[in-house]
Amino acid sequence: MQQSSPKAEVAPASRLNPITIEVIGSAFASIVEEMGEALVRASYSTNIKERRDCSTALFDAQGLMLCQAEHIPMHLGSFIDFIPHLLKHYGPENIAPGDIFMGNDAYEGGGTHLPDIVVAEPIFADGELVAWAINTAHHSDFADRGHAHIYQEGLRIPPVRLYDKGVLQEDVQRLFLLNCQVPAERISDLRAQTAANRLGVTRMAELCAKYGTGTVLAAGSELMDYAERKMRAGISAIPDGVYRFSDTFDSESLAVPLAFSVTIEVKGDEVHLDFVSPPQVRAGLNVVYTALLATVYYAVKTVVDPTILPNAGLARPIHVTAEEGTILCCAHPAAVDGRITACQRVVDLIHGAFAQVVPHRVTAAANGSVAVASFDGRREDKSLWVYLETIGGGNGARFNKDGLDGVHVHMTNTSNLPVEAMETEYPITLMRYELVDGSGGEGAFVGGLGLRRVYRAEAECRVQVMGSRLVSRPWGLDGGGGGASGYFTLNGDRGAFENGSADLKPGDLLEIVTPGAGGYGPAGRRDPETRKRDIREGRFAA
Repeated sequence: MQQSSPKAEVAPASRLNPITIEVIGSAFASIVEEMGEALVRASYSTNIKERRDCSTALFDAQGLMLCQAEHIPMHLGSFIDFIPHLLKHYGPENIAPGDIFMGNDAYEGGGTHLPDIVVAEPIFADGELVAWAINTAHHSDFADRGHAHIYQEGLRIPPVRLYDKGVLQEDVQRLFLLNCQVPAERISDLRAQTAANRLGVTRMAELCAKYGTGTVLAAGSELMDYAERKMRAGISAIPDGVYRFSDTFDSESLAVPLAFSVTIEVKGDEVHLDFVSPPQVRAGLNVVYTALLATVYYAVKTVVDPTILPNAGLARPIHVTAEEGTILCCAHPAAVDGRITACQRVVDLIHGAFAQVVPHRVTAAANGSVAVASFDGRREDKSLWVYLETIGGGNGARFNKDGLDGVHVHMTNTSNLPVEAMETEYPITLMRYELVDGSGGEGAFVGGLGLRRVYRAEAECRVQVMGSRLVSRPWGLDGGGGGASGYFTLNGDRGAFENGSADLKPGDLLEIVTPGAGGYGPAGRRDPETRKRDIREGRFAA
């Protein structure tokens, strides 16, 4: 498949000066950030209010992104096709003020996996549809599911009206909540999402009233063109050529590690990326095309110019191909719940290829994983509880700095859940939470350390774990060493999981160790005094 982002069809109502464009662009950024804070503060579940597993954005009337908040890069994949799907089904003439749409499906709704519920509301000015407020939030609910195909992974929702001209469609809401394990959390988080969009609608309407709708829309078009120019300028600064890189992808759901590869061709001010991966698998590791695009846009932007505005214009010079029906471009009905794990490896592929030509613009490999533990069980009152945990690891060393320890990297950008929040709300006690000594790759600059978290079950429950770099190691650059692999144990036994799942009894100990990251440059070039500090801190043995 191949896709390029089209140009916006908004013609400037009048010639704009750069200052006005900059002011309106800053307003877009302010609106989406304010929407994000409102969503976090109003939400109920720990996954959103503590871990901030959500994103917000503004789109124009045709479904091109005006601005995305600096939240989670992966969520762009849930935004790219949502408005086009919605418009194709309903038609713009059938959309009215007060309508609110929700959806999550990876094949018929523009989503990337089912827990990410997208909510969108149209923005009207002068009686015309001019833009969309949109957000997505990860609803930690669909636990203890199979992942042979998407029908096992939860409720599939195409874009449907949740509110019709401001009136709640209670039958749609009841259908959604009936398929949720923790409906009280879901309805509260869903209301937070609608409130965040309502704020975006209000702020955008205020902006149009202040500057004029034509001016605001023209500025949005100009900002997309500006992002395109910056992307093209950055690509032009990279020498023309063809750059290839391969890496190993492993997971607890795979019998053997698989090979992924990318071929990147830089030609003038455009770049083409072609991915090769094995056929899609009967596991939740497959990636839909929009998720691949979101990953590519993030990774290319980090190399070319991280200051490029986050709008649809940056995608125009980037062309992405992958064979349909493969892990990195899957087709219905492939399971996609754990697509983030494979997407992390896509970032490694892109950075590995670009390291051959612009090594100072990339880091050594980060932990390359999203270590996940999803718990579910019953409380004493027989109600169900679900708790999702994703854990950071090492970040790769740079050419002039050490990598960061124990952080989420690349496509996730969430936070590690505080111990107090977890133990207050769930029958789980955290026994250990620490950096893993020696897990970062050695080098002139060392890779970041992975994390260890050990949980004690205080009641019967079930857990599913997911991760990668359990066999392979994050690679180093320019002679730097690789980071350590990660692993899962149950009461000290790595083989206690059946396809990543296990039942826990009170007192059982679940251990999660996340991968470290690669180092940069030969270890012999590391400053001797810094090396002594490393040893004192227990980062490495003497």
